[in-house]
Parts: sequence; C-alpha cells; structure tokens
Amino acid sequence: MRIRHLTRVEYDGEARSSYNEVRMTPLDDGVQTTLASRIMVRPPVPVWTYRDYWGTTVSVFDLAPPHAGLTVEAISRVETSGPRPLPAPPTWSQLTGMLTGTVSGTVTRTDGALGELLRPTPMTTITDEVAGIGRAQTGGRDPHEAAAAIAAAVAGRVAYVPGSTGVQTSAQEAWEQGQGVCQDMAHLTVALLRAAGLPARYVSGYLHPATDAKIGEPVDGQSHAWVEYWAGDWVPLDPTNRLPVGEGHVVVARGRDYSDVPPLKGIYQGPGGGRQEVRVTVTRLA
Repeated sequence: MRIRHLTRVEYDGEARSSYNEVRMTPLDDGVQTTLASRIMVRPPVPVWTYRDYWGTTVSVFDLAPPHAGLTVEAISRVETSGPRPLPAPPTWSQLTGMLTGTVSGTVTRTDGALGELLRPTPMTTITDEVAGIGRAQTGGRDPHEAAAAIAAAVAGRVAYVPGSTGVQTSAQEAWEQGQGVCQDMAHLTVALLRAAGLPARYVSGYLHPATDAKIGEPVDGQSHAWVEYWAGDWVPLDPTNRLPVGEGHVVVARGRDYSDVPPLKGIYQGPGGGRQEVRVTVTRLA
C-alpha cells in the first residue's frame, strides 16, 4: 500500500519557537515491511529521526521564525501480511510465571516493559466494577478466548459513533457514555485486558477501508487504533471492527495509550486558536 498522511495547521495569528514530534512512519517489524517513507514539512526545515522507548519512529523538527501555518506530509510504501495464526495459549498459571519469573512460588523477577503494560494509565483507568467485567472473562477460558470475550463485551457496550468523543476521552468515560470511536474502544479493551491479567498495548496506525480494493485506486483511508495483548507472544485484536488484523492494517506506533502515540504533537509560542485539517489517502499497489 501507499499511504499519504497530510496535516495542515492554521493558527489565529503567527506562531513561533515551535517544537514538534511526528509519528507517521510505519514500523518495519518483520510482520510488515516499510519499503520507503519520508516526512516533508512546510515551511521547510531539517527533520531528525529517532526511536522512542516503545520502538516507534519519531521525526522531530523546530520552527523558530514566525509562521501562520504548518503542513506535515508523510508518504510511505508498506508491504503488509495477512492475519497470523494464534500462538498456542499458555495456561493462566504459566502466563503468571512468565510475567513474574515465579519459581516454586517465589517471585524472582518482574519484566519491566510488560509490567508497565499491566498498569493503568490516566486514559485507561476504570472503576473496580468495570474492571470486574474483564476479570470475569477469564473463567473457563484460555487467554485468547478471554481476550476475544473482552473485545465482544466492549463492542456490545460502546457503539461506534464518529465525533462523539475527543482525544482526551478516557476508557471509563467511553464506558459510561456507551459510545465512542476506535480510540475509545481500544482504550477500554486495553483496560479490561490488563484487569484480566494480560499485558496490553495501544496500537496506532492506518486501515484500508476496502477489503476488495482495486489496485492503483486511491481512496480515503483513516487513522485507526487497535490493541495487542501478550500471551507468550504479542497478538493483535481490533475491537472496533471485530475482524482479524491483517493486510488492511498498517502499524505506526505502540504505547500504553494514545498519549504515547499521537501523530503530531508540539508546543509553540503564539495564539491559542487555530484550525487543523487531516487527510489520509491509501492506495493498494499490489
């Protein structure tokens, strides 16, 4: 696929001393292959790249001179793969041993990264009553079955309603409102997976909207969010679409929640108001 992610920002006046982070470069992780990728900024400035703590490619740039607007364009070519078969599920006691390093009832270590992905964050904090729904899915089920049941519970509770929530909406708020977008469903699924004892991470990327896309035909795509849980290996899960994560999904960033993976984040001096326009176009190439 070819992906073009265009973001235009217009300020109510002139901005200056702007520092920005861009997370729009698809990962090259063995499951998908990034064949080419570039970030273009207008006004033109040098762009530096690094990998963050979670393995996401981050492009950074400064804009010191006054500017009334900012355009960031990311263009990538990515080869994706079909859904992977589920790994053999560990028992819950085996999973606990993997996570804690328990030997003969003694905890010998705690895996730092996985441990962080078991703990709640401000956007994935839920009440104990809601967390109990996640814990209840483990009864009589293996970890994969429990994860699928959690995704079904989220889909049954939260209706997909575009524009019904914002980027700061928490998992608890989405549960209470009973509606949200893919970000909210991912946050809530992550929260319930963690409550059930499964390390879970928030995944940000793109989704081709057509399973039967014609080769060479550009279509309006979308930024998308789904989850991955750890049960001896990482397993992807799309609670919004209830479909296997496969050729139509492109992974860009992973983290504890949305605050670790925003496509564009920055600070600047200047007017507080402005407008932002975002457009994603995806094209199947083969």
